[in-house]
Amino acid sequence: MADVPAQMRRITTEAKKDGTIELKLETVPTPKPGPGQLLVRVEAAPINPSDLALLLGVADPAQAKVSGTDEEPVVTIPLPEMAVRMMAGRLGKPMPCGNEGAGTVVAAGSPEGEGLIGKLVAGAGGEMFAEYCLVPQALAMPLGEGVTAREGASSFVNPMTSLAMTEVMKRDGSKALVHTAAASNLGQMLQRICKADGIPLINIVRKPEQQKILRDLGADYALNLNDDDFLPQLIEACAETDATVGFDAVGGGDLAGKILTAMEMAQQRKLTEYSRYGSDTYKHVYIYGRLDLGEVRVPPSVGMCWGVGGFLLTHFLSSISPEDRMRMAYRVVSEIKTTFASHYTDEISLRDVLDPEIMAKYNAKATGTKFLIRPHK
Repeated sequence: MADVPAQMRRITTEAKKDGTIELKLETVPTPKPGPGQLLVRVEAAPINPSDLALLLGVADPAQAKVSGTDEEPVVTIPLPEMAVRMMAGRLGKPMPCGNEGAGTVVAAGSPEGEGLIGKLVAGAGGEMFAEYCLVPQALAMPLGEGVTAREGASSFVNPMTSLAMTEVMKRDGSKALVHTAAASNLGQMLQRICKADGIPLINIVRKPEQQKILRDLGADYALNLNDDDFLPQLIEACAETDATVGFDAVGGGDLAGKILTAMEMAQQRKLTEYSRYGSDTYKHVYIYGRLDLGEVRVPPSVGMCWGVGGFLLTHFLSSISPEDRMRMAYRVVSEIKTTFASHYTDEISLRDVLDPEIMAKYNAKATGTKFLIRPHK
């Protein structure tokens, strides 16, 4: 571990028993890699919605109070009572943040990892909002010639999730996909994948400008949830594509139910005889985000052959073969400047992450807004 400092800085978040959430920039000993681990000097780490769920939960940055020192600030934000109950399992437990990032390997815990020392890799370490991070070697992807840390920082969560969606679609026997919040960074990747692979994709958004983003990417279907005729449009799209699988980033509310209803109405058109139970074609919506924390509502119009369930990338990856994981990772790395390119609104330091004004901006989750942390900035 030559040239690696004995201590490093990292960001942690802790749900407190007093009903607040506390974020810290703290100095801790630099970890040493164990068997199967790499120590990575983190050079770039994106702030994804999944990071915000851990970092802030439902806390409102407008209520933040800053204490500590300029070098090691502490931010305290009150939590709604409902959120405190939801976070009961993590009360009093400081948790490092940062699902993914890119950086240079500076040490390896196993001989087979020594060949990566000095190489730029993208990885999922779970603690990437730090100057250094331990990354399982199995989750480290060497980046190609000419790829920068900025370009490779978002190589795991969104690219692998969007690819996984198409894998699940094929596994479940659907001929097409429905996707919500579809103008997001992930949604744009999914649109490029489906366009390249000839997969019909029904995109659902909330604003005309989001429809334009997707149409400029070649989308055949970019439906506005707020249009008066949204449901008839969705039924027609499902009938034309034979979509029976959807991925919903919204979660709460009635959107998943509307998708299932549209799929069911499209399938009923194929029936030659009336059935009080609806079609016998199985339809499923996977909820992979919770932009709406309310309950999921599914109406009777979906028939009796359907399902709603959660989707998590790590669970999916553990369910497939190492060969399939390698195939997906290779495609991401080889198309990191095209299909899986990410664009960032701003680059910030670890200290900036705890600035309430900047916090309000990256927590807005606005389309086209994505922040990149530079831990050594």
